[in-house]
Amino acid sequence: MILKKNVGYMDSIVRVIFGALILSMGLFYDSYWGFIGLIPIISGAISFCPIYRVLRMSTMNPNLEREN
Repeated sequence: MILKKNVGYMDSIVRVIFGALILSMGLFYDSYWGFIGLIPIISGAISFCPIYRVLRMSTMNPNLEREN
């Protein structure tokens, strides 16, 4: 299965920041729930969201081509 990128630039930045915030809050409060923050971090880093794939959505700019 090829992971075609479906997360745009700004969306990936927001995901990484939001994921880092969740992860740091989990570490601050000594909770394993903070590891849920790894999901948006990884999703933003690889520019692929499986939920977007199921819903056939994309936040990629159609005029901007990025390498897969």
